[in-house]
Amino acid sequence: MGNGQKAQMKRERNAKAANKGPSSQLKVNEAAKNIICKQCFQTFLCTSREKALTEHAVNKHGKTMADCFPGFVATA
Repeated sequence: MGNGQKAQMKRERNAKAANKGPSSQLKVNEAAKNIICKQCFQTFLCTSREKALTEHAVNKHGKTMADCFPGFVATA
């Protein structure tokens, strides 16, 4: 088997792997943003912690976390 044959086989293998389809996480990440600030309607990922949400409420709005995120329940 010559080098030309090896190169052609590799091209064919890579072409099959390239046809798998999109592998972007953008749509999944957008769907996971289900925590919304009631003051400015900024979205946050569902994995956001209470500390980050409190910082947003205090720094951006000068309010408590309960004012900006009334339905927030901390997850384990």
